[in-house]
Amino acid sequence: MEHKFIILERIEGVATITLNRPEKLNGIDLAMCRELILVTEELATDPEVRVVIFTGKGRAFCAGGDLDSSMYDVKDPHQLKEIIYMFGQVALNLRNMPKPVIAMVNGVAAGGGLGLALAADIIIASDKARLGHAYLNIGVQSDTGAIYFLPRLIGTAKAAELIFTGKIIDAAEAERIGLVNRVVLAENLVAETMELASKLAKGPTLAMALAKKSLYQCLTMDLASAIEFEARGHVMTMLSEDMTEGIAAFKEKRTPHFPSTMGTKDP
Repeated sequence: MEHKFIILERIEGVATITLNRPEKLNGIDLAMCRELILVTEELATDPEVRVVIFTGKGRAFCAGGDLDSSMYDVKDPHQLKEIIYMFGQVALNLRNMPKPVIAMVNGVAAGGGLGLALAADIIIASDKARLGHAYLNIGVQSDTGAIYFLPRLIGTAKAAELIFTGKIIDAAEAERIGLVNRVVLAENLVAETMELASKLAKGPTLAMALAKKSLYQCLTMDLASAIEFEARGHVMTMLSEDMTEGIAAFKEKRTPHFPSTMGTKDP
C-alpha cells in the first residue's frame, strides 16, 4: 500500500516506520492515524519482519495530536470516542506486535507522541530529545496509553508529577528516571538504534515473540499464574526449530542462524 504521511522501509528483517509530517512536528491527524493502524497490522503478520523501529522525520519524534486538525472541531461525544480509540489502537498494535519494537526518539515526544514512544519495548533517545505528558497543558485527559505506561515505567509518584505538571523533561532526566533505556548523541542515534535492531533481528523469532507476550502479561499475574504461563511458552519453544538450531550452534561453538518460524501465527 502507498503511504502519504509515513515512510516505511524494510532492511534485513528490520522495518522502520517514520512519521512524515515534519512541518507539523509529526503531529498526528486522522489520516496519519489510519495509516499507522494499517501499517502496524501489516508488520505484525509479515514473517520477513523481525524488529520494528518507530521514529519521526525532521527535528521531532511526534508532538502529539495535530491541534490544527479538524478532529478538534468534533463535538459529538460518540464520534470523539471513536477518534480517541483510533489513537489508542496504534499503541495497542505496537505493544501487541509479536516482535520487538524500538522507539528511536530523535526530538520532542509529547502528549500522544510520548504515548507512542512508551508503547515500544525499548526507547533509545537522542541527547536532543525532550519528552513530556503535556496533555493538561491544553486542558485534556491523556490518550494513546500514556497514563497506563507511565506509572509502570517510572512509578506512580513520578508519573503523577509529569502528568499533573505537564512539564517537558530533557533526555538526560528521562534516562535518570527510567523513562528511556538509553540516551545517545544525536549524530549516533540511527547507527546505534540500527545496531541494536539488527542484533535482535538475528534472534529466535518465536522465542522473542513469546518472551514479549510473557513480559507484559505476567505483570498482571500472581507468581503461580506467571509460572504456568511461562511454562506454556517454554514448551512451545522447546519444540521449535529455533531451539534445535540454538543447541546445535552452542555445541558446534558457532553463531546460531535462527529461521523465521513465527510466520503469521499468534503465539
